[in-house]
Amino acid sequence: MTDKTFNVLFLCTGNSARSIMAEALITTMGHGRFKGFSAGSFPGGVVNPFAIEQIQHTDYPVDGLRSKSWDEFAAPDAPQMDFIITVCDDAAGEVCPIWPGHPLAAHWGFEDPAALAGSDEEKRALFHKVFRQIMARISIFVSLPLAMLEKNAIHHEMKKIGESQV
Repeated sequence: MTDKTFNVLFLCTGNSARSIMAEALITTMGHGRFKGFSAGSFPGGVVNPFAIEQIQHTDYPVDGLRSKSWDEFAAPDAPQMDFIITVCDDAAGEVCPIWPGHPLAAHWGFEDPAALAGSDEEKRALFHKVFRQIMARISIFVSLPLAMLEKNAIHHEMKKIGESQV
């Protein structure tokens, strides 16, 4: 067994909702084995308040959350990522920076709750639904025996998680 903490970067175009929620979830659900990060190709600069509502239930510190560019994580002094996971279809189709260390990458598409133009109750319900979907996939991922799997097997499992119905 390894004591390594795995760094996971979640990418979305705006980095305001899905990737932010995933960052908090993997950090809390990983119990020290995983540290989550998030970024966007075109960050909006603001974290969606409905995402913050969902995250507050995890005891993850929301005061440090911010919408940021993925360029921060391609810099030479950035933390080296072990895994990169896109959570929106737009980001999955974009040309990403070259990531130091060549982390394993996968796509886990989720509906964009920030795009809903409904009432606050409807938005809150969709954010909760997507939060639960992200939680389900992360639950599977953090339970993988990463120390015992070789790189190709881990990559296969990551992709399989992204294809699963949640």
